[in-house]
Order: sequence, then C-alpha cells, then structure tokens
Amino acid sequence: MVAGVEETVESDRLGGSGADFSIEVRMLGPMTIRRHGLPVVLPASRKVRALLAYLALPPVAAARTQLCEMLWDVPNDPRGELRWCLSKIRSMVDLPSRQRVQTRDDTIALDLADCFVDVIEIARATKEGIETLGVARQRALSMLFKGDFLDGLEIARSPMFDGWLTAQRRRFRGCHAALLEHLVKSVPDDEAFGYLDKWLELAPFDRRVHELLLGALARRGQIREAEEHLATTARLFEAEGLDCTPIREAWRHARTQTTPSRLPATEQTPAAVTAVSTVTPRTETDDGVSGARRRASIAVMPFVDRSTAIDPRGGVADALAHDIITRLAKLRSLFVIAQGTVFALHERRIGPEEAGRMLNVDYVVGGSVRREGTRLTVTVELVETRTARIVWAEIFNHQLDDALLILDEMGNSIVASIASEIETIERNRAILRPPSSLDAWEAHHRGLWHMYRFNKPDNTRAQHFFKRAVHLDPTFARAYAGLSFTHFQNAFQGWAKRGPEVDQAFETAGQSLMVDDRDPAAHWAMGRALWLRGGHEQCLIELERAIDLSPNFALGHYTLAFVNSQAGDARAAIASSDHSRNLSPFDPLLFGMLGARAIALVRLGEFEEAAAWAVKAAARPNAHAHILAIAAYSLALAGSHTEARAYAAAIRRVLPRYSVAEFLRAFRFDSQGAALFRKGAKSIGMT
Repeated sequence: MVAGVEETVESDRLGGSGADFSIEVRMLGPMTIRRHGLPVVLPASRKVRALLAYLALPPVAAARTQLCEMLWDVPNDPRGELRWCLSKIRSMVDLPSRQRVQTRDDTIALDLADCFVDVIEIARATKEGIETLGVARQRALSMLFKGDFLDGLEIARSPMFDGWLTAQRRRFRGCHAALLEHLVKSVPDDEAFGYLDKWLELAPFDRRVHELLLGALARRGQIREAEEHLATTARLFEAEGLDCTPIREAWRHARTQTTPSRLPATEQTPAAVTAVSTVTPRTETDDGVSGARRRASIAVMPFVDRSTAIDPRGGVADALAHDIITRLAKLRSLFVIAQGTVFALHERRIGPEEAGRMLNVDYVVGGSVRREGTRLTVTVELVETRTARIVWAEIFNHQLDDALLILDEMGNSIVASIASEIETIERNRAILRPPSSLDAWEAHHRGLWHMYRFNKPDNTRAQHFFKRAVHLDPTFARAYAGLSFTHFQNAFQGWAKRGPEVDQAFETAGQSLMVDDRDPAAHWAMGRALWLRGGHEQCLIELERAIDLSPNFALGHYTLAFVNSQAGDARAAIASSDHSRNLSPFDPLLFGMLGARAIALVRLGEFEEAAAWAVKAAARPNAHAHILAIAAYSLALAGSHTEARAYAAAIRRVLPRYSVAEFLRAFRFDSQGAALFRKGAKSIGMT
C-alpha cells in the first residue's frame, strides 16, 4: 500500500496541477509557462523562448559569447539583445524572493530546481532508468509528451541553435519511444494498443514495435488484422531497402506459440512477456550464423561538424567516426554496424536515436566536432537504445598541435570508454594501426565518397584522391586498397584496357599488404586482384584472411559471396551474401550483395528466386549495367520474358552494344554457370 501511495503522489506531481510548484514550464509541444496555476503570456520574440529553453536544459551556466554566437546572426549589439532577452525571462520566472536568472562574471545560468519542467522530469527519469520506474510513473511521464520539443520554434539564420534543437528533438523522441516500449511491456493488451499506436507513429521502422503489435494481435485472435499489418509493414520496409524477414519470423512464432486470450482486460498477460517477447534481435554468433545473442550490437553514427553552417563531407568528423567504427570492429566482442549503412542513414538525416531503433542495436554512438582556430572540441555520447539513457558522455578539448596524434588519442579514449561501459562484453581488443597523416586520411575518405558512385568519372576522381593520400602517407594501407579497387572497377566495367588495369590492381594491392598486412582491407584488395588474374584458390585465401583479421568486415563477406557465386560453392555464396547484408544493410555495395545471391541461385537452378533477388539488386540507385544484366538473364530463365526485355532495353539505352559476351568477360563463371546465362540471354535476344 505504501508503494502504491508513493506512485500516486509521484503521478500527481508529474501531472503538473500547479499545487506543488509556483512555476511550470512545458516544452514538449509549444512552449507554455504557468505561474501559480495561471498561464503566462509569452513574449513574441522566438529568441527569448529559445534562450530560456537552452538555459533550462541542461541547467548549467553558459558563456555570454556562446549564447550570442548561437542566437544572433551578426547583430549590431549582440550583448545588448542578450540583456533584453534576459529581462523578459526574468519577468516570467523570477519572484521577489527568488531570482532564478543568475549571472556571474561572463556566464549566465537559469535555476529552475524548484519549478516543474517537463523535459527535466523526462531527463531525470531516463537517467534513473525508465525500466526501473513503476507503471504509474511511466504512465504519468508519457502524458507529458504533447508534441515535439519546442514545437514551432525554428529560428532563421541560427544554424548553431538549429543543430541543438534538432539534437534535442531527436533525444526526446527517443525517450518517448523508450517509455512507450516499457509501458507496452508492463500493461494489459487493451491498454498497450494505444501505446503501440503512438510508438508506431514515432518509430515506424523500429522492428520491435511491429513484433510486439503482432504478438498482441495474435493473443487476441485478430489474425486477419495482424496479416494486414504485416503486409503493410513489408511494403514499407521494402520501399526503404529494409529487411522484413525478422518480423515475418516473429509473426510465424507468435501464431504457433500463442493462444488467444479469453481473460478480462485486467487479467491479461502483459504484452511483452509472451509470444514475440521471446524473439531476440538477430545478431551474428561466433561462427557467423544467425542465432542467439552472444555479442552486444552497436552503431556509430557520423559525427556532426559544427565548425560551419554546412556539415562537410570527408573531413575530421567523418574521419573520426570511421576510425571509431574500425577500432570497435577490431575488438571482436561487439557486433558493429558497418560504416556504409550508418553514413547512408546520416545522409537521409536520420539521427542516432532513430538509427539505433531502425538497426535494432543495443547501443548507438553519436557526437559532434567543432574547430575554433587551433582548438578542436569533440563531444561523444553512448546511448542505450531501448531506454534512451545516456550511459557515457565526454567532451574532448585539444590544441591542434598534431591533428593526427590528437585524433588517435581521442579515438583510443572513446573506444576504451565504450568498452568499459558495456560491461557484459568481452574486451579482447586489437586496434588497427591509424593512418600517419590527417590530410591523407581526409583524402582517403573523399576517395571513398567518389568510389561508391560507381561511374567512370567518379572512379577517376576517386583515383586522384587515393593517389594524393598515398603521396602524403606512403604507409597508408587503406588508401592503396582503395586505389586497387578503382583499377578493379576499370577492368571489371570495361572503362579501360583490361590488361594494364588488372596489373595495376594487383600492384597497388601488393603495396597495401607490404605496408600493413594486418589490415583486412589490404587482403580484400589482393583477393579481388587475384580474382581478376584467375587465381580462384589464392583469392579465397586472401579473403578469408581479411575476415579473420576483422570478422565484422562486411566487404570481405560480400566478396566471398561474389567469388563463390560464380565458380565456387553456391550455398556458401548465399550464406556470405546474407551475412554481409546483415552486417551492413545500407551498404553502397548492397546491389552487389543482392546480385551475388541471385547468381548463386541461378547456378542452383532456382530461377524464380534468383530473379526476385536480381530485381532487388537492379532497383538500387547505384546499380550498374552488369547488375541490370543479372536481372534480365535471371528473369529470362524464370520465364518472365517481358520483364527481362525491359531490363535489356534499359541497358542498351546506355550501352547500345552490350551483350552477353561483355557480361561473361566481366565475370568468371564455371562452364555450367556460363551456359545458363547464355541461355537466358539468347531467349531475349542479347547474344
């Protein structure tokens, strides 16, 4: 009874009735302020409200200079305008006996400790651990969400404030989703459906919400509704290039394990403790096969560069994120989402919290980089995805006396801190040697950006940046590997004479191995070069070595699929393709992963399934002519000649003389595979 009374009191407190607080500030939705229960008329100035919010969350002192830079776009008198805004805030929150706006030296703070502030309540509950709260408090907290954080409070020409506002909105959406998830697990199904609807609206690509909804529908015997939801979800996921297979598996499990509930709503089993709740996120096991969870999963999102109004590509922020991803992968105890996927999500303006739920990972890392003269400031946060709790945060400030050394030291600190925070994970660390020049590192990443465009002009530009990188740093193994890949592309795509390009691919891969034979990318590059030269067995040895060095190296698994799909173990190729997509579901080479699977299925005689996968590969935005040809020939073998001819026509609009001969020159099929693809090509007139 005592616990129940305490929960009721806590719920009343969160309700914000005004009885316990002289000042109430609401920011989840349009900002509102109440004094002694009566609404306060807010100033028309958006910057007054923005300043109040910024000072309130977090409640720490801020420098006047920082506030002026954040909110004013070169005003005549920024400090004068700041003073005017502070006077308006004082009129709203100060009392004769209580001055909440506090100024000291050159800093300003807002003390709202004795006030009710909805976002502070949410932040406090998240820090305590949403999963540890009673149901009554969880319900009361969920009622605080009346809309987005500071809904409608965008400010023109204030990029620093906009960046902060976007980050806070993402943070509180994540808190809201985490709160709804834990409520769904704690309340009867009848109540849970309302929370599930809100959760779906917040996070439509969160696999867990779909699984729990299907489980609840199964328990109620609403099979048709569940099937309709599954079909809609599948279309939604496929449109975004996401895999819906785990949700389908969860539904099959729910149907076989669940008996519709006949109990009254108050006696029903909580939504998350039966059926689908037993389905854990599919992650990689030690032997590379999907199964029970053995390692925590993590996604490192690209850092935001706050040095300029426009977040640039290929700079320090991208380099740092790449470095952390690589180091975490080398730990071998974490399932690390590959960089191709997280950068693709970042380009789609998906924040860390939402990305963590989309990818169904346990933890997500995000942060920002800011250069001011010779000083570099890096902020990093490690967030537990399902609770939205920040489990570790740090700010690094360094003078840029040696940029490479500074980034190396910060990378070591960040990775070590993340590993120590995830206490259940083994700490068998082996960190890749970092590059020896920051300029070379940036050139390498700019080369990658062009390389993944998969067209001749961008491939040429990628070569330029890789050559610049190895000129600046002759010991930079990954830059040599990138250069080797551009020569591979020239040979494979027929963009240059094959013989010299094959030699160059082999030579630069050899240089990569010479400077660092512990780098998996070096062995990956050599494996591809040996494949070009016809060395099938030696190629497989190099690719296996790359994966041994870094089990999370998605490109190594994909290239194994690529090689085996044509002249090796077709079943192994399918497994490697699936694993590479599991590691990097948004990879720039996703079309190749899908295409390799289709080729393997053709060799196995499973033409209809091959055609389905080939069509998915051809639908990727960077799919080239050879990928379209896989779709055309697979469809032809499956008997879908009309659709196959449409792909053939699409190829010939770009390459009028393209034929199966060019296709077979690019690949290295065994005699059976070559005969099958010739047969498909002949049936649609592409011989």
